[in-house]
Amino acid sequence: MSRVDTVRTDAPRTEESVPSRYALKVGDIDVTLISDGVLPIPPATLATNAATAELSAWLSDMFLSPELIDWPLNVAVVRSGGQTVLVDSGLGTEFPGFPRAGQLAMRLDAAGIDPASVTDVVLTHLHMDHIGGLLVDGLRGRLRPDLRVHLASAEAEFWAAPDFSRTDMPAPVPDVLRATAARFLDVYRGQLRPFEKEYEVAPGVRIHRTGGHTPGHSIVRLESGGDRLTFAGDAVFQCGFDKPEWHNGFDHDPEESARVRIRLLKELAASGEQLVATHLSFPSVCHVAVAGNAFRFVPAVWDH
Repeated sequence: MSRVDTVRTDAPRTEESVPSRYALKVGDIDVTLISDGVLPIPPATLATNAATAELSAWLSDMFLSPELIDWPLNVAVVRSGGQTVLVDSGLGTEFPGFPRAGQLAMRLDAAGIDPASVTDVVLTHLHMDHIGGLLVDGLRGRLRPDLRVHLASAEAEFWAAPDFSRTDMPAPVPDVLRATAARFLDVYRGQLRPFEKEYEVAPGVRIHRTGGHTPGHSIVRLESGGDRLTFAGDAVFQCGFDKPEWHNGFDHDPEESARVRIRLLKELAASGEQLVATHLSFPSVCHVAVAGNAFRFVPAVWDH
């Protein structure tokens, strides 16, 4: 389907001094990356198993504050074979402590993307910064009634009775995550299309369960005309290239999450395909290179 078929020419446009959307093609697949905004988080969340001095040195090398850092939130809209697929939905607007996030509904409009054109939603996992946008009235009420929501069966099962024993999150985050996931499953249960290990959502658009970050955490892999791109969700964080063995405080299985990350980065470095991820600096399009025992983030040149 061409861009002309899916973009509303009458949609309100918002002029922004900082771009919040970026379009690219993967073969015949159209991809629009959209920033949902940023979340402020304490840097210790990035590396719960790192020595304080090691984390401080990394933050200094990256010119990041030792007190609080901005965590980007990226969402993707993928068009292939007559389908429009929304990958994750950002935080939503029900969390007043995060006023710079939850921008998806407004930015879909600014990009000329009508929520009613979305045929499928793919969820990498059910943390609130990936599902909250679908609970906002400004977006939820504009979605089609036959919307299909794809997620791993293991993810839906996990959130029926989630285990936070191996995470390192500040209170009250676990309770908020639990409540948001429960609400989401209640609202969208009739539209869920769970899969076990892998599922093709649209031509050239496949979702793969990786586990690790959550039991049903998944990545989305696009392939068309010899081009490939992976949306890695929360498999890769900002520090994951230099320090792939670091554990994130939101990892429900930290050791498995590190194994998933290292395996994925090795694969991407070997294939040369493009990578995007939820919490890498917008628009996050990059390649992966091997750098000794770790990896190197190689940003793509913006194509204007």
